[in-house]
Amino acid sequence: MDAVSRRAWIVFTAVLPAGCHAGLSGEPAATVAPAASGPLDRGATPETRALFLNLRRLAREHVLFGHQDDLAYGVQWSNEPGRSDVKETAGSYPAVYGWDAGGLERDGAANLDGVAFERQRAWIAEGFARGGVVTLSWHMRNPVTGGNAWDTSAAVRAILPGGPQHAVYVQWLDRFADYVKSLRAQGRSGGEVSVPVVFRPFHETSGGWFWWGARHATPEDYRRLWRFTVEYLRDRKGVHNLLWAFSTDVFDSPAQYLERYPGDAYVDVLGFDDYQSVRTPATRDLFARRLRDVVELAEARGKIPALTETGVEAVPDSAWWTQTLLGGITANSVGRRIAWVLVWRNATFEREHRYHFFAPYPGQASVPDFVRFRQDSLILFEDELPDLYRVTP
Repeated sequence: MDAVSRRAWIVFTAVLPAGCHAGLSGEPAATVAPAASGPLDRGATPETRALFLNLRRLAREHVLFGHQDDLAYGVQWSNEPGRSDVKETAGSYPAVYGWDAGGLERDGAANLDGVAFERQRAWIAEGFARGGVVTLSWHMRNPVTGGNAWDTSAAVRAILPGGPQHAVYVQWLDRFADYVKSLRAQGRSGGEVSVPVVFRPFHETSGGWFWWGARHATPEDYRRLWRFTVEYLRDRKGVHNLLWAFSTDVFDSPAQYLERYPGDAYVDVLGFDDYQSVRTPATRDLFARRLRDVVELAEARGKIPALTETGVEAVPDSAWWTQTLLGGITANSVGRRIAWVLVWRNATFEREHRYHFFAPYPGQASVPDFVRFRQDSLILFEDELPDLYRVTP
């Protein structure tokens, strides 16, 4: 089935949601949890609500493909308008665009991977205008030491309300709020709208390599930090174009996955990052089990399940896309109901002097298999997307 035909039959019906608000205490709010039919923010923009509903519904039939920093650079180019390694190999831009806010906290001009925030703003608007989904992670610097996100000196308790660095963290959130509010583009009805963003802070929380990770903050402190962040941005700063994505690294059981979970009233997307069990077909069953667990946990809560990061550096297996990634996703009828999968960035070789890429580029050995992956009826790229920003009454 061609892209136009595949898009034509996808029709959405949904009811706009209700939600809940909470205080700024960092503790669970004594309010009703958000209705299963909508996002946690009852003041979310219409486009943000529609994106939540449509992603959750579409996940029953399709998986969107995403790529980090796709429009900014590729293995053999950088900052060239219109270019994309994904488009140049598969014939379409990705359906999901990953970006990062690391550096905003220090009022920097570019993020940790050298992407200028002004350019990133324009690329975000460009992807949205074509119907794509925008996700934003935040490799935030350590607020106590000033080191990078991998500086694991204790910091979480220090930035909670009452902590010695709390004011610093609030200032960082103010800068983030200003940036997210500046993400504007022409809407489907002609006027300018806020671009909906799937925001994924404090990611890979079950790991120990970031200062907010499991080895460096208690589950309760992590939950308090997450809840404060939601409440401050939503209730104090009036940011209403975010869907909130909680993501662990790999996990051994649903109980471990939920150990640091902030609560249903504070999360829209349940995701996980997996670079470990996707390396070869030999670990495909483990990968498939984790997908199944996340889908079941998300669906039980009325949330969106996602594989928020994955990939194998340099894609050495020429059949990885269909045999390992797609094979794991389709291994059971539950795990295939994830909303999207996002592979990491394609670093420019001339700039970084290493082959650090996770999607193919022209001439790379896995291109033919990537095309087969793209042609599978389960997988959607940008040119196959229905309108994700409008709900059919």
